[in-house]
Amino acid sequence: MTHERLTAWCARVTESRPFDIAIIVLIGANAIVLGIETYPDLGVAAPLLRTLEWIFRVVFVAEITLRVLAYGRRPQDFFKHGWNIFDFVVIVAAFLPGLHGDSAMLRVIRIARVLRLVRFFPGLRTIVAALLRSLPGVTGFLALAVVTLYVYGMAGWLIFAEHQPDDYGTLGQAVLTLFVLLSLETLPDLMEQGMALSTWTLVYYISYVIVTVNLLLNILIAVIVNSMEEARRLEMTESLGTDEDHDGVPDDIDRIMISQRLDDLRELVAELERELRIDREPHVRTERPAKAPQH
Repeated sequence: MTHERLTAWCARVTESRPFDIAIIVLIGANAIVLGIETYPDLGVAAPLLRTLEWIFRVVFVAEITLRVLAYGRRPQDFFKHGWNIFDFVVIVAAFLPGLHGDSAMLRVIRIARVLRLVRFFPGLRTIVAALLRSLPGVTGFLALAVVTLYVYGMAGWLIFAEHQPDDYGTLGQAVLTLFVLLSLETLPDLMEQGMALSTWTLVYYISYVIVTVNLLLNILIAVIVNSMEEARRLEMTESLGTDEDHDGVPDDIDRIMISQRLDDLRELVAELERELRIDREPHVRTERPAKAPQH
């Protein structure tokens, strides 16, 4: 088999749907094996699970090899895609020296294989891309949240330290109490304890709920939703990037332009027909009766 034919065969295999389904099934089986290994006293099943682990390693190495060979004479292009890099690192890391037996690092690497499922589902890829793109905005949100928790924690320590030492005895306890309060589960109990001290404590809790639960969390949701839209637009743009005819214009745009030109051509033909008064219905010729000769 020549190099070009091998490249074409590898590309055809790796881009096929059955190949993706097979890898998805293997990743799922790997996750099941990892879950079974968490149970004690596996007995005779332990050697079988170790054999399956090596089978998974061999199959995943073969998968990565096929994906690299599909790039032909430019195997370095394989590493231009983030998910390819992630797959390569996760698969190769299991063979690093010192990672053997039941070491914690090896278990982490084996668990990371399950994350490879994300690459096979466009929806999950969009969510992950959105989370990564939202990191700058989330960083600003976290800074604002820390400042808010610090201010309200100090205020809570000043107000409730003597009466509720378990919840507000120190700044750390106060911040932890307010963090748990973000779920609003403990709000009724805290408000009841605050009312026993003073009705003005309602101002403290109501303002905290408005600022943190309603304002800050909505800001976080807005940042993530905006990043989700950006990631979806970016994925749509990348899907328009294929150019098999190498004319400098993506194939999807070519199809759109051809469709628009066909519509324009149909309108032009219809307009010409109207101007020339051409009837689409077939005409039936009728012969006129011959005139009688005049005498």
